[in-house]
Amino acid sequence: MKGWNGRILRIDLGRSRTTHESYTADFAMQFIGGRGFAAKILWDEMMPGTDPLAAESRLIFAAGPLTGFVLPSSGKLVVAAKSPLTGGYGEGQLGTHASVNLRKAGFDAIVIQGKADHPCLVSIDDDVVQILRADSLSGLGTIETERRLKQEYGQSVGSLVIGPAGERLVPFATIISMGGRSGGRPGIGAVMGSKRLKAVVVHSTKSMVAARPNELASLGSEAYKGILSKPGYKSWKNQGTMATVDWAQNNGALPTFNFREGTFDDFEKINGSAMEAMKVRVRGCPNCNMTCGNVVSDAETEESELDYENVAMLGPNIGLGDLAKVSALNRIADDYGLDTISLGSIIGFAMECYERRLVEERIEWGNFDDAKTLVGEVASRKGIGELFAQGTRRAAQVLGHEALRWAMQVKGLEVSAYDCHSAPGMALAFGTSPIGAHHKDGFMISWEASAGRNASDLEKVEKLLELQRNRTIFECFSVCRFPWLQFSLELDLYLKFFEAATGVETNLIDLHNTSDRIYALIRAFWVREYGSEWSCSLDQPPARWFEEPPRKGPTKGETLKREQYDQMLNCYYKKRGWNSQGIPTKETLNRLGLDYVSRELAVTPRA
Repeated sequence: MKGWNGRILRIDLGRSRTTHESYTADFAMQFIGGRGFAAKILWDEMMPGTDPLAAESRLIFAAGPLTGFVLPSSGKLVVAAKSPLTGGYGEGQLGTHASVNLRKAGFDAIVIQGKADHPCLVSIDDDVVQILRADSLSGLGTIETERRLKQEYGQSVGSLVIGPAGERLVPFATIISMGGRSGGRPGIGAVMGSKRLKAVVVHSTKSMVAARPNELASLGSEAYKGILSKPGYKSWKNQGTMATVDWAQNNGALPTFNFREGTFDDFEKINGSAMEAMKVRVRGCPNCNMTCGNVVSDAETEESELDYENVAMLGPNIGLGDLAKVSALNRIADDYGLDTISLGSIIGFAMECYERRLVEERIEWGNFDDAKTLVGEVASRKGIGELFAQGTRRAAQVLGHEALRWAMQVKGLEVSAYDCHSAPGMALAFGTSPIGAHHKDGFMISWEASAGRNASDLEKVEKLLELQRNRTIFECFSVCRFPWLQFSLELDLYLKFFEAATGVETNLIDLHNTSDRIYALIRAFWVREYGSEWSCSLDQPPARWFEEPPRKGPTKGETLKREQYDQMLNCYYKKRGWNSQGIPTKETLNRLGLDYVSRELAVTPRA
C-alpha cells in the first residue's frame, strides 16, 4: 500500500510490551483511517460493558492517509476511547506534530491497553518504542510537561500529554498538544490518565511515501496558493474563529447565562475585535497556512490561545464580559487538561444551581474569582468540585429538583457554543452527533441562518446528512475541515489528494457510503453499550430549548417545537436506514458490510 503505512503500533502498559501489526488493504478501504480505524478497533476489541477506565479499555490515536503530507492543514490526529463521561463512543481531533511524526515513523495508529504500575510515558523514535518512567512529570500541568519534554527530547518532537485533571480521572479531561491544542472532549484524557500514561512523545527522521508524489506535491502547492488568494483570507488571519462571536450575537445564537439567552449585552468586550487588541501572536497546527490560534496576554499576564468555543462558553455563558479574565480561565483549563466547552457549561450550570439555592457554595454569575475557584476544585475533585467534575448530567441527577431541565447536554456531553431555541436543524445535529452534543459533524446553524429558519424540515434533514457524511471524510482522512469550510476548497480536490497519496481511485458516492458505514458502526457501539437503557429519547436536545424562550434579541419568545423535532428525527432515522429507536436495521448494516454488527446487536438486550 501507498499513502497508508499499513502498520498499527500496539502498546500494553500492564505488561510493558510493544508490538506492531499489519492491516489489510480491505481494512484500509472499508474504514480509511482516523475515525474509521478508531470506531472499528473499539467495536472489535472492547467487550460490551467494559469500564472506560479499566485496564482492558482501549485508548486509540489514529491518523489518516493524508495526515502528514504537505497538504493544507494535514497535521491532525484522532484520539478515541469509550467515554467515561457518556458511556458511549468518544473521540476528538487535534492538531499536533505527534501525528506527522507518527506517520513518518511508519505507523498509522496506536492502540494502548493495560495499566502501568507507575506514571509512565511512551517514547517513539522511528522504530524504537520505549515505555519509560515519568514520576518527575506526575502532577504537572500540560504547559510545564510539554516544556520539559521538549527540553529532554528536542524541539522537533510531537507530544500528547495530560494534565492533573486527566490524572485524577475527571471524565471530561482532554489530551493536550502544542500548548493549547485540545482533543477528546468526552474524557479521552481521563482514559489516558487511568492507564497512568502521562505523555506520548514521537520523533522521526523518515519520509512518507505517496503513490504519485509529484502529483501530490503539485496539488498541495496549488491548494496552498488557492487559500492565500481567497477574499476572506485576511479577515480570517485577523480573527479566525473569534469572528463568530459577532455572528452568533447577531443571529441570537450566542450562549448566555447557561443558554437562557442567545445574546449578551457585553459581547463587544469579548469579540474578535477585542481579541485583536490583546493579541500577541498567532500559531497553528502543522502544515497549516490559515493559522487560527490567536494568542493573547490574559488577566494574569500569561499567554492564552483563544477560539470561539472557549470564549463563548467561558464568557457569556457564565455572564463574564471581560476577555482578559475569560482568557485566564481558558489557559488554566488547558493547563489542567480540561475541556473548555464542557467546563463552561458546568460553570454556568453551577451558577444557576447556586441562584436556585440547590448548592450552598457561592458561585455567582459573572464572578471571575468564583469561576476560577470552581475550575481548581473540579480539576482536583475537591469540595463542590467533586460533584461538578462528573459533568452536568450526573450532577443534575444527584441534585434532583428537575435540574436536568437546565443541564445543557445530550447523552452526557455538554452542548457546544450555539444556542438553538430557534434552530431545529442545529438541535438535530447536536442530538445525532456521534459523540454527544458536539458541533463539528453538522454545523447546521450557519446554513439555517442563511437559508432561512423556515426552510422545510426535509431540507434540514437532508442538509444535515450531507454535512455529516462530508465531515466524516475529513475525520477519516485526518485533515482539518477549515480550508473546505471557510474557503470552499473543493471536496473534489481532497479526492484528488487521496488518489495521489494512495493510488486508489474513489468518488464522493463511495466515500459517503464509507461515512454511512462508520456512522452506523458508531451508533451500534452506543446501542451495544447502553443495552436496555437505549432509546430514541437519548437523541433529544436539552429541555430548556423547548420550554424557556429567550427574553430578548432576534430569537425573543421562540422555542423549539417538540412535534417538529420528533418528525425531523424520525425522518433522519428513515433516511439513515435506522429504526424508530435510532438503531441501524439489519438490512442497513448488511448493506454497509457490517453483517457481523447486525448479528451481535440481535442478541443485545434492550427495551
